[in-house]
Amino acid sequence: MLTLIHAPHSRSTRIIALLKELDALDRVEVRPVEIQRQGQDRPFAGDARNPHPEGKVPVLLHDGVEIWESPAIIQYLTDLFPERGIGAPIGSRERGRYLSWLSWYGDVVEPVLLLAAIRVEHPFLSATFRGVAEMEARLGKALENAPYLLGDRYSAADLLLHTPFVWFSEAMPANPAIRDWVRRCTERPSSKFAAEYDASLLAAA
Repeated sequence: MLTLIHAPHSRSTRIIALLKELDALDRVEVRPVEIQRQGQDRPFAGDARNPHPEGKVPVLLHDGVEIWESPAIIQYLTDLFPERGIGAPIGSRERGRYLSWLSWYGDVVEPVLLLAAIRVEHPFLSATFRGVAEMEARLGKALENAPYLLGDRYSAADLLLHTPFVWFSEAMPANPAIRDWVRRCTERPSSKFAAEYDASLLAAA
């Protein structure tokens, strides 16, 4: 049995979009939970329905086994449901590149954007993560001659990596190739479905 621990308008929203892309929503129970929100003005005691030890989302449960962190969940689900072809199966030429983009998101993109947002700088941080300019250059180079990160086809790497530029519009790069890529990703039916899905959960709460 598959269960997704989900909070509307959070990092788990992209997993809803992924499940829509995979045509797998009917094979996964979605369990809405409460999470600590940025700027929340009341104490948060946690949600007993959420097995994540830090109270975060997303978490995927598969027959009692917990999978956490968005890149890991995305890899797990695209391997589990390969039929729609938005992952990169073991043995394919794209596999290494696909996994590298998924890992780069958590290892570079989120730290760089967060540190830039709170205006924290240090030589150790620059040496480890580089900075916004380097991150944007890497994305721009990948997209200058192709519509998506793996080339001509949309993949779950695009689904994951475009999301911070949707959440933090002030972080949107000036590079037209990146802007067009973000637009293509947000215009997909799965992205619109996830937004409507979250709106329905909030309306019913």
